[in-house]
Amino acid sequence: MALEKQLQEYTNYLAVEKGLSKNTLESYRRDLKKFVTFLTKTEVTDPGAIDSDVINLFLAELKNNNNAASTISRTIASIRSFFNFLMEEGFLDDNPALELESPKIEKKLPRVLTTDEIDRLLGQPRPGDHKGLRDKAMLELLYASGIRVSELIDLNLSDFDPRVGYLRCKGKGQKERIVPIGSMAINYVDEYMTNARAKLCKNNGETALFVNQHGNRMTRQGFWKILKKYALKSKIEGEITPHTIRHSFATHLLENGADLRSVQEMLGHSDITTTQVYTQITRKKIREVYDKAHPRA
Repeated sequence: MALEKQLQEYTNYLAVEKGLSKNTLESYRRDLKKFVTFLTKTEVTDPGAIDSDVINLFLAELKNNNNAASTISRTIASIRSFFNFLMEEGFLDDNPALELESPKIEKKLPRVLTTDEIDRLLGQPRPGDHKGLRDKAMLELLYASGIRVSELIDLNLSDFDPRVGYLRCKGKGQKERIVPIGSMAINYVDEYMTNARAKLCKNNGETALFVNQHGNRMTRQGFWKILKKYALKSKIEGEITPHTIRHSFATHLLENGADLRSVQEMLGHSDITTTQVYTQITRKKIREVYDKAHPRA
C-alpha cells in the first residue's frame, strides 16, 4: 500500500532530518498507524482521495472509543504534519488536515502539597545513618530549590558550596542557572557531604553529589523509589512525584509574596506563561479561603 510506504518514508524523515527523540517518534508512528489502518478499512488507498471529511470520520471514531481530547489533538497534529511532508514530496497539492480544529483541552492544575504535608514527607528520612542522611539531604534540597529530578541527580560536588547558599544546576538545553537555597537544606547537604557520602562512595573519582548504595551517581529510577518509600510512610493521599515537590515549591513561594519573575528564574522556565499556572493555584486557594471565611460568601 502506497500510504504505508509513505508513512515509513515520513518516519525516516522525522528520525534523520528532524532528529526527534525516540518517544516523540513513536507517538507520531502510533497515531499515523491507527489512521492508515482506518483508511484501509474504508478502502481509501490514494493520498489524493483523503479529504477533511474522511479525517473527521477517523477522529469521530477516536472520540467514540473514549480517547482523551489531548490524544485527539496530538493525532490531528501528527496527521497535519504527515500531509505537509507529502506536499513537500510532491504527492499532494494541498493539506486536507489544515483547517481541522483541535478539541479544547482542559488544563489540569498541578497537584500541590500543603506545607504540613511537605513537613510530614520531609520528616520521614532518619538522618541517623548514612542512607537516611543522604535521603533527607536530597528531599530537603529538592523542596528548597524547586529543581527537577534530572537536575538533582546531575549535581556534582562542585555545584554546591555551603558557604555561599546557592546551587548551580544545568536545566533543559544545558542552560545553567544559580538557585538560592535555605539554611535547613544547606545544613543537611553539608552534613551528608561531611559524614555520609564517603561511606557510600568508594570511588574517589566519582564527581556526583548524590550517590547510591554502590557508590555510583544516583539514578532517576533510584530517587523515584526513595521518594515513593517516604511518600507511603507519610500516608499522604494521592501520588507524589518529584514534580509534585517542584510544584509545591513554586506555589508556596507565590503564596508567601514572591514575585512571578523571580519564581520563573528559579524554576528555569524560558517562558513566563509556564510559570503563570501557579498563580491560578494561589487564586483558587484564596477563593476557597474567602468562601469558607466570609459570612456572606
